[in-house]
Amino acid sequence: MSAWANPRLMSAAFEDFPIRLAIARGPAATFAFLTLSLIYPRNFALPQDINFAITCSNMIEQKPPQKSFSAAILNWYDRHARRLPWRSLPGEQPDPYHVWLSEIMLQQTTVVTVGPYFDKFLTLWPTVQDMAAAPLDDILTAWAGLGYYARARNLHKCAIAISEGYNGQFPSERDQLLALPGVGPYTAAAISAIAFNKSETVVDGNIERIISRLYRIDTPLPSAKTEITTYAAKLTPLRRAGDYAQALMDIGATICTPRSPNCGGCPVSDFCAAGTTGDMERFPVKAPKKVKPTRRAVVFWLERLDGFVLLCRREEKGLLGGMMEFPSTEWCEEEIGVEEAMNSLFSNGFQKWTDRPSEKELVRHTFTHFHLELRPVVVLIKGTDTSILPSGQWVRPEDFGSYALPTLMTKVLRAVVKGRG
Repeated sequence: MSAWANPRLMSAAFEDFPIRLAIARGPAATFAFLTLSLIYPRNFALPQDINFAITCSNMIEQKPPQKSFSAAILNWYDRHARRLPWRSLPGEQPDPYHVWLSEIMLQQTTVVTVGPYFDKFLTLWPTVQDMAAAPLDDILTAWAGLGYYARARNLHKCAIAISEGYNGQFPSERDQLLALPGVGPYTAAAISAIAFNKSETVVDGNIERIISRLYRIDTPLPSAKTEITTYAAKLTPLRRAGDYAQALMDIGATICTPRSPNCGGCPVSDFCAAGTTGDMERFPVKAPKKVKPTRRAVVFWLERLDGFVLLCRREEKGLLGGMMEFPSTEWCEEEIGVEEAMNSLFSNGFQKWTDRPSEKELVRHTFTHFHLELRPVVVLIKGTDTSILPSGQWVRPEDFGSYALPTLMTKVLRAVVKGRG
């Protein structure tokens, strides 16, 4: 009987020689090792610096040893942890308020961008009780430019819930954290692990990338999230779970990057299936992106003779909720003309109080699910009866910094200023 067809001989070969699971150098190398191990079952020695893997489907399951994997991660973190404004120093107890604030800010936002905002918020509101006592307008104004403004509204609601429901003390359990406004599964796990050292599985975008490469997960995101979390949970240590989570975040941000990962600097490269097959950048697999539609609107810069400009507040719910804006038509895919826009937005008789409208350079902006094109129109108002205009506040342009203007509206402001030379 051929050696390849003899299960006992195959089993003996696997038992006699150490094989590093999930570390492949290609099918040819695997075949060569198996052949030699069968021909010389007692004399063949595997070189220490060469790792092999059985790539046959369903033959051997990939399982990086949990203790050695997490130990390698934590050893790396002890030497290379990033120093970040919200991160406690070694030996210090993390501040749950700092952890929560930073995690909310870091959603869909880079570390570089968040740093100054985090410092500004701590200066304005040193404690969660201070934030709870602040008006929502102040929170939105300080948040302006950070994007995803629903986070700011939920930040304020959560601060109130912590201040009133927990006497200013953050709960430590994941289920209690999940009940707070704006706190989802990831944020709850992160706060519980980092601030209270609970053994929770934390999975952000960086960690998704590491786990998907570690196991070469072919399921595309977002469908793969459950599978990735299941694998990640098996590797999460019981001790130092917070440091472990932050270490993976750091490795994902600085080593296991989306493009050109530095596998030579990775402390767990020996466990990585994608790293050994050389197709790291293929993971995580992502579903094809849907084509974003483009919506359009006319936005009005309404200016009185004294230089004041009209600002309106958006509804609390929905996109840019509670933020200030220049009045505009509805954001629709259909194009709308300036005259039609004026007739739809303002009361009858508005034109007799104005000079001829002046159009400015088109403003383009992209949200998560659609592109937006705004056509700025400057209208100088000569009359004093402003009751025919949308309700809002008249503000001097030099005072705009005191209002919660989102990035989109600062683009409109720049287009108007540029158009005036």
